[in-house]
Amino acid sequence: MKTIIETRKLCKTFSHGGRQTHVLKNVDLEIYEGDFTVIMGASGAGKSTLLYALSGMDKPTLGEIDFAGTEITKKTVDELSLFRRANCGFVFQQIYLVDSMSVLDNVLAAGLLVNKNKKEVVEKAKEILKSVDIDEELWGKFPTQISGGEAQRVGIARALINSPKMVFADEPTGALNSQTGKDVLDALTAFNERGQSIVMVTHDIVSARRGNRILYVKDGEIAGVCELGKYVTMDKERHRKLNDFLAGMGW
Repeated sequence: MKTIIETRKLCKTFSHGGRQTHVLKNVDLEIYEGDFTVIMGASGAGKSTLLYALSGMDKPTLGEIDFAGTEITKKTVDELSLFRRANCGFVFQQIYLVDSMSVLDNVLAAGLLVNKNKKEVVEKAKEILKSVDIDEELWGKFPTQISGGEAQRVGIARALINSPKMVFADEPTGALNSQTGKDVLDALTAFNERGQSIVMVTHDIVSARRGNRILYVKDGEIAGVCELGKYVTMDKERHRKLNDFLAGMGW
């Protein structure tokens, strides 16, 4: 397995009112290319903080992060912005589409930041929108005119438009009902099966089952790792293995 992200002694400390809170504590971690890595843990355990650090959205207090051969903790804010644009895609619980832009234009806007060949970007945007089951009749609509599940799938298309080395997803189904959440997970799973590397934070065990590798964060540290292998629907042994792992972690 090829390592795409590696952390060494990663620490994150927040100061408030003269008190320090150590959210990440000397985290040594490897994320592998092509994996669907899921980060789980109780509220406040540090899982979202870890995701933001891995993606370069937030700088750690101490430690190093090697992302595809680049030491990102040494980069400036502007350098990190350019790095994320070229190497990362993001899907959040809150769907950050621009309401004044059409579905298609939301995806194009992200693509044109990296590739100035508009014809290529338009063709790729349409291809990706089709692949996440956003029909052509919706491309000209505004985000407020489509459902939450459709909007989140548009968000996935936007995250993938620049062929990122990694897609980071933070509770991508958290605001969706079970069926629309399944549609979003199906889209992420399909791209992972084509080789897309994904890191997803979730508190939802149904979502977590999509991962082939589960990292459990407890008190700012990686308390355990569960290897599930390739996702297969209705795999009772997979479900049992994850349930047993989470029980052992105190879930």
